[in-house]
Amino acid sequence: MKELVVILDFGYLQREELARKVRALNVYCEILPGSASREVIMEKEPIGIICAGGFIELPGIPSMEYEEGKLRDFLFNVCKAKGDYNLQSFLQEMITRIREDVGDKKVLLALSGGVDSSVLAAVLSKAIPGQTTCVFVDHGFMRKNEGDEIEAIFSARELDFVRVNAGERFLAKIKGVTEPEEKRKIIGEEFVRVFEDESKRYGRLPFFAQGTNYADRIESGGIHGELIKSHHNVGGLPERLDFDQLIEPLSTLFKNEVREIGTMLGLPNELVYRQPFPGPGLAIRVMGEVTTPKLELLREADAIVREVFGKLNPPPSQYFAVHTNTPTVGIKGGKRTYDPVIAIRAVTTVDFMTASCTEIPYTVLQEVAGRISSEVDGVSRVVYDLSSKPPGSVEWE
Repeated sequence: MKELVVILDFGYLQREELARKVRALNVYCEILPGSASREVIMEKEPIGIICAGGFIELPGIPSMEYEEGKLRDFLFNVCKAKGDYNLQSFLQEMITRIREDVGDKKVLLALSGGVDSSVLAAVLSKAIPGQTTCVFVDHGFMRKNEGDEIEAIFSARELDFVRVNAGERFLAKIKGVTEPEEKRKIIGEEFVRVFEDESKRYGRLPFFAQGTNYADRIESGGIHGELIKSHHNVGGLPERLDFDQLIEPLSTLFKNEVREIGTMLGLPNELVYRQPFPGPGLAIRVMGEVTTPKLELLREADAIVREVFGKLNPPPSQYFAVHTNTPTVGIKGGKRTYDPVIAIRAVTTVDFMTASCTEIPYTVLQEVAGRISSEVDGVSRVVYDLSSKPPGSVEWE
């Protein structure tokens, strides 16, 4: 990008919303933590700097409110921005850059079946047709029937699709692990090791591609912000990768921008607007140690949530069940029970950097709670999470 505005984050809770406003005005921007050094900032050669949530002595930083009028004035009258950032041009530049980097070599794509990796599959298919092997690693933490559904979708498309069933391998790796960050990092590293093993089967593919988006990078900490949680494809990556180069062409785009790219490439709405699913899957929706019985119980409860909430018009941006690993006393069949609580989460959001709890009709909540309690063995209490993001994250771990 030729023009860049830097947003320095000093704890401004709506930093991503501010960044989206800047990009909506066709000006490219990036977020850096307020602790970033002057050298790091100036190395990016910004045409302007916005101080979000604080103030420091650097020439040119405005103390301003972020409504569109003042923002527009600062960008176009103070910074003299041209407003030439648009996703159509971005897509063409991305395709050109991939072709130059990859040449006639092969790429292994980490395909989860989610929005980001699906869009990246379409990008690679257009940029380097016939040079990408899409590997879907079923780590055993998928939702009910999800592995089969992903295989059916992508096997029907003109892609070199490979499914690796590695449930036992992943479950063994996190046996006894209860700390969320440790779970994420172990799963992230094991993903890469599986992809390395698969690469060797094909004569070692030199390029490894994954659908990392900008929100993943920001939340995983480092130069782009403070650590919130390690996304398996960023903070969970091991230092050593047995690939010549990592390809992450979507890593500067927010989720809404990734969806727009997918629409431009003609992907069906069921893929482009599919609700997100975290890389570590149900492993971070089971509190505490992950076991097969807990996973099986959660799959059944989650399937009911997805079935009922999916019929809402419009449906929430994301909705799922959580195994809280907290038992409570209940009554079933006239007998005392002591079973784990199932929590339900549903949020409405634009890019998942901020989110609000979705107002679900009370009758619908009653229906879901009643069905889970009666249809899923081992559950007698269901609760609904009313937290927004921030302060709560979308996922529980």
